[in-house]
Amino acid sequence: MRRTIVTTAATAAGIVLLLSLKPHGSASAQSGPVISSDTGTTVPADEPSSAPSSAPSGAPSGAPSSSPSGSPSAASGSAATRTVTGSPVDTRYGPVQVRVTLTGGKLSKVDVLQYPSETNRDLEINTFALPQLNQEAIAAGSAQIDSVSGATYTSEGYTRSLQSALDQAGAH
Repeated sequence: MRRTIVTTAATAAGIVLLLSLKPHGSASAQSGPVISSDTGTTVPADEPSSAPSSAPSGAPSGAPSSSPSGSPSAASGSAATRTVTGSPVDTRYGPVQVRVTLTGGKLSKVDVLQYPSETNRDLEINTFALPQLNQEAIAAGSAQIDSVSGATYTSEGYTRSLQSALDQAGAH
């Protein structure tokens, strides 16, 4: 009798788990929201945040720089700021592309423009991994950063696109 109850409960739990899985949807866009290194927050690619770029940590960052790729723009009273977009790098799960901002020749900000976002699992992995990659890139000031465990393909695409942007900018 006890074995029947345990078997029935396990079967019911298995069915509930199977029914709770969501099927893979087909996303129409290749890229997801932009993940900024300013705060590690996610900003929809087609809707820039209205918060100022000097927002405190935890608040959404401002809209990405509107400077064309590779063009210098003046920073507020200090060294020149330059924004460069790296080449998109195709990975097994989708393209990865970053845009870097250099202030005074030093890496000051990284925005992830494209990353694998086809499935919920892609979004889960990259929402965790990309802010870590952004922090490491800013701290290192180069593309010589460690991969994030569980996001190997994204990490490799990220570092290659980052190096492409830094090469275009003439940094490192």
